[in-house]
Amino acid sequence: MTDVKNLLSAMTLEEKVLQLQQVTAGEILGFAIAEDTGVRGGEGLSAERLGAVGSALGFTSAEQAKSVRLAYLAKSRLKIPLLLMHDVIHGCQTIFPVPLAIACSFDEELAEECAYVSAKEARSNGVDVTFSPMVDLVRDARWGRVMESSGEDWYVNSLMGRAFIRGYKRGGLACCVKHFAAYGCPEAGREYNTTDVSDRSLKEFYLRAYRECLKEEPEMVMTSFNLLNGIPVNGRGDLLVDLLRREWGFNGVVISDFGAVREMISHGYCRDERECALIAAQNGVDIEMVSYCYADNLAQLINSGMFPEEKLDEMVERVLRLKDKLGLFDNPCGFGDQEEAKRICLSPEHRAVAAKAAAECCVLLKNDGVLPLEKDERILLAGPFADEKRILGAWACAGDPEKAVSVAEGVYALTGLRPTVAAGCEWEGEDLSGIPSAVKAAQKFSTAVVCIGEPYYASGESASKVHLNISPAQLALLRALKGSGKRIVAVVFAGRPLVLTDIQPFADAILYAWQPGTEGGTGIARVLFGETVPSAKLTMSFPRSVGQCPIYYNHFNTGRPNTTGEMFQRYSSGYIDEYSTPLYPFGYGLSYTRFSYSNLTLSSNTMHAGQSVTVSVTITNVGEREGKETAFLFIRDKYASVVRPVAELRGFKKILLAPGCSKRVDFKITEDMLAFYTANGAFAAEAGEFEVSVGPNAALRETLILDYQP
Repeated sequence: MTDVKNLLSAMTLEEKVLQLQQVTAGEILGFAIAEDTGVRGGEGLSAERLGAVGSALGFTSAEQAKSVRLAYLAKSRLKIPLLLMHDVIHGCQTIFPVPLAIACSFDEELAEECAYVSAKEARSNGVDVTFSPMVDLVRDARWGRVMESSGEDWYVNSLMGRAFIRGYKRGGLACCVKHFAAYGCPEAGREYNTTDVSDRSLKEFYLRAYRECLKEEPEMVMTSFNLLNGIPVNGRGDLLVDLLRREWGFNGVVISDFGAVREMISHGYCRDERECALIAAQNGVDIEMVSYCYADNLAQLINSGMFPEEKLDEMVERVLRLKDKLGLFDNPCGFGDQEEAKRICLSPEHRAVAAKAAAECCVLLKNDGVLPLEKDERILLAGPFADEKRILGAWACAGDPEKAVSVAEGVYALTGLRPTVAAGCEWEGEDLSGIPSAVKAAQKFSTAVVCIGEPYYASGESASKVHLNISPAQLALLRALKGSGKRIVAVVFAGRPLVLTDIQPFADAILYAWQPGTEGGTGIARVLFGETVPSAKLTMSFPRSVGQCPIYYNHFNTGRPNTTGEMFQRYSSGYIDEYSTPLYPFGYGLSYTRFSYSNLTLSSNTMHAGQSVTVSVTITNVGEREGKETAFLFIRDKYASVVRPVAELRGFKKILLAPGCSKRVDFKITEDMLAFYTANGAFAAEAGEFEVSVGPNAALRETLILDYQP
């Protein structure tokens, strides 16, 4: 262990300030090969000052990581090791399905295993810290970054976030919970936009996943870009100091997002970089990512008495202790190993995990008896994604698309039959010229698997959209193939829920493959041909139209709900031209078998303070194939001091059943599961009736009444 206190005392004020500065790896490498003029170049620091910065981000290999560290150490007076961070979001070189897809598996062990493999590969490539998991609550598919979250329910976000943290830790990688706070609800779904959330909604929905993730002791928390109720998050001492540090007890490192400290000027909150530095430091932001407000102003603020050096020391100490925890003082050149990286990255073992994940995360949305296909059945593969390798996702880290498995390759590897491929169109645009040849090719086959969707760059950061439909050419291709009399299986690639209303009539089956990663084609083929029985279910509601966004299952009832089930009921909450319900609700997902729910019971219809009751249901596989089913427990406080949502997820269980077999599934209901932030601000359960319901999704469930008396 390094004597951090002694090291602090040996550091100059300048060196301490620069420990809080994060730069790009390219900046360090750039100055390492250029003669230092002592003058800042562009938006960077001088080479002399770069030898004292605390961390860097943005590199892709063990070789580059080592070069960055050596270039840094050559300039460093005290030889304090450099922290290297990277966006290892859903894989390093072996890329897994996007986090939103992984969440749809409702398999925490799978999520942990994907994170573990990601961590092993990242460490071998020299990464110390990953900017993951993102546990922002998301309800609007227009926002491209929903792909990085686990969906519209804080409980699912918390469980999946915790699973990712456990996996990263097993693999030796430090992690960063983000984006604190409420980054996931920008107005109009527009990236970096303002968020305006009531204190009650913050407590009830938006903050809970972050707090739950702290139970796994992540090393870092990242602040968000956004305004929150009129103040940039980096200026919110009530969140970053009072809540995160004092109430929740987080003692790790807080880092800003990319350039977010300086962006307080653009927000109209700070006059200049000096004020940005002061406010961010006062509010406990330990590391400034890439902008240079700290580097240029913090020492002056301390010398002028505007910011205490003791506080600076606390911030620097947290950074140094993280470096010590990761063993960097003993190995300042880091843990990247080119030979190790070559051995484990994209290894057969890691590819096997990726293939399993790709299959387990596919959501079957429709199936009119078409799937699964027979392995000896020859099919046409159509659509722009039929033989496309660029299916890794928007945060593909060091993943190489050329090493990915396309659907065509996956089908060939599984069946031994090389499929006929006719793309028919591009993934964007309106060029219809290739459709006739695709229709002609389809004449030889009874089934066409049409691979459609949005390209990888159409989701992720800074990829907000107002249109969530597939391109006109892709829709025209689907219509033409259906018009030729063929059975149509639509395989949809996307990083977000798309509007599938126009697709439904022209597809006999719809398999939502998300952005499936390196082994996407392998996993998809396994599902298409029945080697894997689909079991994934949606963690985000799919809108019928983009005009419904944001749409989510745990909404409030309103004083005038639509009670008819019709599209429009005069003087009720709804639209005159569309249903208010989603096309596919939270929890929706089909299988190649069928399950029935029966005999829902409560161990007691009354519950008192300090007690618990058990709700039980019998699930039977009434189909002809073995399959997995996820059952959901929802609770609603019918009448409360503060109106409660129509349903709130409080548990789920995934079981495997053979045909004809049944299993009794139990959920334990505790007092905490009934609690909420009451009108007087207390987190407590109130006396009264609670609807307890269990079912396969948020729209299909059976309900019992539980009477709670404190």
